[in-house]
Amino acid sequence: MNKSIFLLLILCLTGCKKASDKVYITGEIKGLGTDTIYMYGMDEGYDRVDSIFVKEDKFSYRFDIDTITSAFLLIKKEVEYPIFFDKGNHITIKGEADNLTTLSIDGNTYNQELTQFQKELQSLSPDSATTPEKKAEEFIRQHTSSYVSLYLLDKYFAQKDEPDFNKIKELMKPMTGILQDKSYVSELTERIELAERAKVGKYAPYFTLPNLKGEKISRTSEKFKDKNILAYFWASWGDSAANRRNNDEMKALYRTYRKNDYLALLGISLDMDKTEWESAVERDTLEWEQVRCAEGMASEVAKQYGIQQLPLNVLISPEGRIIAKDLHGDELKKQLEEAIDKAEKRSKERKKK
Repeated sequence: MNKSIFLLLILCLTGCKKASDKVYITGEIKGLGTDTIYMYGMDEGYDRVDSIFVKEDKFSYRFDIDTITSAFLLIKKEVEYPIFFDKGNHITIKGEADNLTTLSIDGNTYNQELTQFQKELQSLSPDSATTPEKKAEEFIRQHTSSYVSLYLLDKYFAQKDEPDFNKIKELMKPMTGILQDKSYVSELTERIELAERAKVGKYAPYFTLPNLKGEKISRTSEKFKDKNILAYFWASWGDSAANRRNNDEMKALYRTYRKNDYLALLGISLDMDKTEWESAVERDTLEWEQVRCAEGMASEVAKQYGIQQLPLNVLISPEGRIIAKDLHGDELKKQLEEAIDKAEKRSKERKKK
């Protein structure tokens, strides 16, 4: 073969391969004008943030990708919209700036599926018996190998203050290997397992943590013997309004029960910075026993108690079982009185024997 022809063939094959690895995005969102759309990964397959520049409502972008993955488009710095792509895809996006919750995205099956799902949601009447959750569940059950199913599972079922883990497990079980292999599924599975260990009725996970004096404190320490423990998980960096509300509630409870023989309060901080923790305890006058978990939200204590957000309280019986979680106001007071009454009766029965 002629040497020049051979080299030309090699260059052509190399160039064709590189082109086939690229994803092409073109779009028009009417009314968006001149702006910047940010694209960042939804999973481990796309671990960067890219900027897509919009001019006169239109935009185009090209990038390399190794395998099928998903990402979010952040539009107008306020609306997150999912997008799915694989190497060689030519993605087209159409929509209007005053209705960014329903874009029309094409280029592969997953984008088409989500576009159709969003259109069906938009068509639901306000008095319809079909909720977005029901539509999402229906889609997931019918599309056990679709990346869209993972997105809907996360949005409508996992991202709740109190997720229904039984429902989530039920929906995850029939998903095919392509989805089961995603890190999101393994992380969600671990989260469910940890949450189930700390469910009401289960034994509270054991811990030993230092208090302000450096003493090791656990739920079996002498000061907590034969008492219910209201453990309050918090951090100085948490939502300030929520911290204030919960601190006020805990202070009122402490004034009421500080001399009670069957209830004790315990603050468990997830502050990684010791100084900030000490300052917050002093500033907010948190007079009951305080301990700190230096590893923060990534700690075993946080994982074992299934903590997803702060602040959070957990009521633990003298026998070490979890009685209640995240109660407030009259509901919490009622539960505390019932727990105290039960512990007092048991104590009297033991003394009779």
